[in-house]
Amino acid sequence: MKAGIITIGDELLLGQTINTNLAKIGKELADVGVNVLKSTTIKDNEQDIVDTLDELLKKVDLIIITGGLGPTNDDITKETLTKYFKTELVLNETVLTHVRQIFESKGKEMLAINVGQAMLPKDALILENPLGTAPGMWFEQNGKVVISLPGVPYELIGLIDNQVIPRLKEGFNLNGKYYQTVMIQGIGESYLAEIIKDWESRIYEDNMGLAYLPTPGMIRLRITSDNGKEDAPKIEEYIKEIEDKLPQYVYGRNDISIYESVAELMKSKGLTLGTIESCTGGGIANAFVEHPGASDFLKGGLITYSNVLKEQLANVSSQTLSTYGAVSEEVVKEMAVGGRKVLDVDYSIAVSGIAGPNGGTSDKPVGTVWIAVASPDKAWAKKFLFGQNRGRNIEMTKMTAANMLRLVLLEIFDPTL
Repeated sequence: MKAGIITIGDELLLGQTINTNLAKIGKELADVGVNVLKSTTIKDNEQDIVDTLDELLKKVDLIIITGGLGPTNDDITKETLTKYFKTELVLNETVLTHVRQIFESKGKEMLAINVGQAMLPKDALILENPLGTAPGMWFEQNGKVVISLPGVPYELIGLIDNQVIPRLKEGFNLNGKYYQTVMIQGIGESYLAEIIKDWESRIYEDNMGLAYLPTPGMIRLRITSDNGKEDAPKIEEYIKEIEDKLPQYVYGRNDISIYESVAELMKSKGLTLGTIESCTGGGIANAFVEHPGASDFLKGGLITYSNVLKEQLANVSSQTLSTYGAVSEEVVKEMAVGGRKVLDVDYSIAVSGIAGPNGGTSDKPVGTVWIAVASPDKAWAKKFLFGQNRGRNIEMTKMTAANMLRLVLLEIFDPTL
């Protein structure tokens, strides 16, 4: 089955909103064996919608459209699709009741403009949206399927997962590919490729695919089989092999974050954690807190952005600061050791660095970061050079600090790697 994706919205074209919907739809379609040939982003304009539909329907069997289903006058996707498929808008009582209940639950009056969202194409299958006021619409004509979904990401995710994909699988007997992903942190893509080249070659010899999917601070290695779950045992063997070979870099599978992986390890050992942060400004603690169950191991954190607070909160000595500077092995170790005692935890993470774009020197250029981990008995520290981009430096510091804690807990930390 071949597919096209149309995302609608000026905010996407202007770069004001990141197009996460495209990524979600593309991934879910690929998972069930649908081949996405093209995606395009357009304005909420009738002629643009019609022209794009005409072009794509010559090449694909399925089109998924997102956006343009709001209650305001600039949202015209529903009206355009109604005309395109030569049908008419009729009042859908089920949707009207749902919209009314949403407003009543919030103690707000439902306006006439919201009633209009229950006016839906007569000949479309209506996909009820429990998370919002705009339902999805499923059109079928001449063996082609066009599905229109709201652009609000969490509403779209609910409709894709609970209605669109199940209906496609049932109606078109889709089997899909089978893949597993290995999560890697702490090594660059080219260095990793050199280390695993023989392993990679064997995957290709087994008629399977391997994709490198890098993002700042992390690499996803995805092994894919076109034979579905038939090759699951073989893929499992490959994953186990690389986990055993590279435990210092492989931290998990299938999009688990480094923070979730470390959290599971901390909880399994019954340990507690605190963070002492300078250049990340509380970002490491926040990254852990974003996932449920953080309170089981994370007890708190200190934001010691200034030297004064490094002294007052983490008990770093003024002499150490004046002698070595805030971004140094000596200071970050004192931050970790002193902060661990103040927070009364088993382990602590401390970071101090020059995120940029200013503040660098010839000895300590922008991107220089020291990370330390302290236990009740010892402190470990390592220097990293991340780069020139402030946002990327902060993200790299957060992930690298979490992975360094993982390596210490597993007793495989090697400061030379």
